[in-house]
This record gives sequence, C-alpha cells and structure tokens, in this order.
Amino acid sequence: MSGLEGPIKASDLMVRALENEGVEYIFGIPGEENLDLLESLRNSKIELVITRHEQGAGFMAATIGRLTGKIGVCLSTLGPGATNFMTAAAYAQLGAMPMLMITGQKPIKTSKQARFQIIDVVDMMGPVTKYARQIVHGANIPSAVREAIRLAEEERPGAVHLELPEDIAEEPIAEPFLFDPKAARRPAADTKAIAQAVEMIEAARHPLLLVGAGANRKRTSNMLKQFVELTGIPFICTQMGKGVIDERHPQYLGTAALSDNDSVHEATAAADLIINVGHDVIEKPPFFMTKDGFKVLHVSFASASVDAIYFPQLEVVGDIANAIWQINESIRVQDHWDFSTFRTVQQLVAKHTTEKSDDPSFPIIPQRLVADVRKAMPEDGIICLDNGMYKIWFARNYKAYQPNTILLDNALATMGAGLPSALGASFVHPDRKIVAICGDGGFMMNSQELETAVRTKRNVTTLILRDDSYGMIRWKQGTAGFEDWGLQFGNPDFVDYARSYGAKGYRVEKTDDLLSLLTQCLDEGGVNVIEVPIDYAENANLTRG
Repeated sequence: MSGLEGPIKASDLMVRALENEGVEYIFGIPGEENLDLLESLRNSKIELVITRHEQGAGFMAATIGRLTGKIGVCLSTLGPGATNFMTAAAYAQLGAMPMLMITGQKPIKTSKQARFQIIDVVDMMGPVTKYARQIVHGANIPSAVREAIRLAEEERPGAVHLELPEDIAEEPIAEPFLFDPKAARRPAADTKAIAQAVEMIEAARHPLLLVGAGANRKRTSNMLKQFVELTGIPFICTQMGKGVIDERHPQYLGTAALSDNDSVHEATAAADLIINVGHDVIEKPPFFMTKDGFKVLHVSFASASVDAIYFPQLEVVGDIANAIWQINESIRVQDHWDFSTFRTVQQLVAKHTTEKSDDPSFPIIPQRLVADVRKAMPEDGIICLDNGMYKIWFARNYKAYQPNTILLDNALATMGAGLPSALGASFVHPDRKIVAICGDGGFMMNSQELETAVRTKRNVTTLILRDDSYGMIRWKQGTAGFEDWGLQFGNPDFVDYARSYGAKGYRVEKTDDLLSLLTQCLDEGGVNVIEVPIDYAENANLTRG
C-alpha cells in the first residue's frame, strides 16, 4: 500500500487505481452520472474508447481479458446503460474472461430526481458476476478496485462490477492511498495425486488426451506439447481448446464440435482413459461415462463439477502447466498402449474435414469458406467467430496453429460478439491480421461498431456470411422435423452499408473471389467488409458418422 499526495477527488482516485493495475483501455458510453470520471480520464494515460453500444463495449473488454489474462474494463451510465451490459457480463462470466464493468448511479446521499432511471444494478449484476459492489465512500475505492480485479483475474476468471454514484465520484479524499497489485501464484497440485495420475495413464491401454478451455494458456500449451511428444498419446480438443497444441501435430485427431454423431466422438468411444485437461463446466464433455472400464482423469485449476455424465475417477487440482510438467517428469511410454483405433478415426476425420475444400459451387459452401480463410490467414492471425452454423464448420475444419488464434464462444454462445471481439483483439495485437466472421443475423446485432473501428483506425476485416435467415435455427428446425418457417429476413446492401461508415466494402460474386479479396484486404489493412453469399445445404453432412 502506498500513499498519494492529497486531497484528491474520488473520481481521480478511481482512475489512479485503474492505472496502478495496468489498465490501458476503457470501452464504453458515459452518461451524466459519469462526468466526473470522464473528466478524470481526460488527464489519464488510459485511453477511453467510445463505442456505439454498451454491449459492444463489454465484448471488447472481455476479449482484452481473454487474450491477456488481465482485466478488461468497460464503462456505462446507470439504468439502460447498465442493463445493456448484461449480455456481455454473462459472456465474460461463462467464458472465463476477466472483465470489470464500471457503472454510474444517481447521488445516494441526496435525491434530486426521485427514482428516475434508478434500478438496483448491483443486485441485477450479482447472478452474472463474481463480485458486484456499490462504492459508498471515496476512500473505499482503492480496496474495491483491488478486490474486484483480484477476483476477476484469479481462477476461474470472470466478470466483476463496481457502481460509482455521482456524488461519491465528486467528493474529496483527504488521505488517498493505493494498493500495490501483486501477481498471485496458483497452488501446485498434490504430489500424491500426480503419482496416481501417472500410474493411471501408464496402466491404460487406450489413453486419449482431451484439451479444454481452461488449458488455453501459454505455459500450459508448452507443457501439453511436451506431453504429447514425450508419450505419443493422441489428442482431441473442445471448441474453446483449439490451438492449445498446434493442430498440424501428427497426434491431433480433431475437434469435438457437436454433441453427438461426429467422427471425433468415435475416438472417445474407443478410449479407456480420457486425460481431460482444462475441462470447463461450460463445455460439456464429448463423451458419456457409462461404459464399463471407462475412466476419466481430471486435470484443472479447480475440482470437477460432478453431474450425471461427468464424474472423474481421479482429480489433479492446481496449476495446470505445473501439473503437466510434473507428469512429464515421471511418465514412461508403455509397450501396451494401443492407438490403432485412434489412427482410423484420424483418417476418417481428415477425410471429412478436407473433402469439398476446393468445391467451386456458388454460393460458397462452408467447407470451401473455411479452407480459403485458412489459406489467407498467417500462423498468428486471429479469426473471431460470431455464432451460427459456420462456427461448427470452423471448429471442425479450421486448424488452429497457436493458442487464442480462433476466438469463438461456446459458453454463452451469444450472437453479436464477432465484430466487437475482433476490435478488442486489435487493441491487444494491432500488428496481427484479424478477421471477424459473422452471419448476417449476428452482424446486424452490433454492426454499428463499424463506426468505432473506422474512428479508431483498426485493421479488421469482416466476412458477412449472407443467407438471409437465422441459419442455425433453421437447421435445428429441419432436423427436428418442423416446417421451414418463420426464420427468414431481409438485409441491407452490405457493401453500401460498410462504405457509409467509411469502411471499404466488397461482395464475392464468384467462388474464386473470396481468397483473393480476403488476401487483398488483409494486406491493405484498414476496416474492410466482405459480403459472402453462402449455401448451407451442406449442413446435412455435419451429423453423419
């Protein structure tokens, strides 16, 4: 804890506390209740990024947290501004992304407008955050900020909320101080549990590694790569575990993109031990623990949430990277390990995920779309997926080469996050090539953030996959045996729409246009929008064995 020269206004103290925590950006839309805080930010090294909707601001802040492991911050006023944060709060909370929401409020010591715009925002935020608190005295700001950020960043990360009423923001603090942020070390796993895990893996005949969302950390990625190369044990991943290990690796079998009837699930059916690393409760495991002799080893920061289909026989709880390092130090390759069935699955998955990748049909089919995007993107390029049928195709067919280079949401699975998350990624990695991939439905939910992208001079290209309908729901409607009804809509001219914001707009007129247009946009930089007509008739092939 360190003192500051006082007195100081509470809003200045709030900004100093955020600076002290290393915050570089705040995304959002201030209101009159935030004016003191806005003035304090005017003289701060923190960059205020004004967005066109609070939801977009929340998605951007959450993506900062996702990519860095450090807090992303967003700002809104009271009432409707705060309620617009709710979807982004749930997005960060379920997706384990550290994010702080700061909202304003009317004065709490006096009343000048009765109950105008006032709702209990703190109580509203409670169910979708790890911590929600109203600041009732300016002197409490340093401890509140430190506690909120500590909780947001520690495992399991998530969303937190602070409400700063306008009369508190303007009050003077006579003896201000700041807490020194300290990096918390995660506890190491129990050595006996490590020894039991090694014994369990060595005793198995058909062990299989499953990489989940919680493993998407740089150190964990390095340790898991060593584990796979040391043991030769094949691996699959969940959608949010993509890229933890380079998916060009010869032991990679595929990604579990569907709940059932997918080729990758044949690998889990053939395994007698699943080494489940970084399993997160928001991603249901792609297997059912019902067959005789089937075991699961759970390696994660937290113990397993047991339910009817997930009840691991052994848990290794602690820092994942350290746990895998300890396992690597002890494990020995076994002659009785048999991966022959996995190789058959690998060949089947490879066939399914590469066929029709050069199909010339127009409108473009998903397989060709994924293949062309993969060709255009460099190894460290980032694609940010909104939610729709294309998310499943990319999860299955797009090989990720590095961690956090395919940002998709398989937690809240909300529409509207694709473009804002791409903008958030561009603030973290301004020199990387970044593509938002959105359906026409999801894109229109936060399309106004194109103006934010242009104004802040982002380098982001957006692919809008146009089928004039809510395609995923139509697919579900059809597979459930219902009539094709009620899910179609009209669209603007996306080329003109993009240009009206000052972005560059293009339309794919024939299949061969896509790769050349995307490559051109990535090379030129700036804000680009490419409309891509897409044919989802191939969705019927997703559920084949």
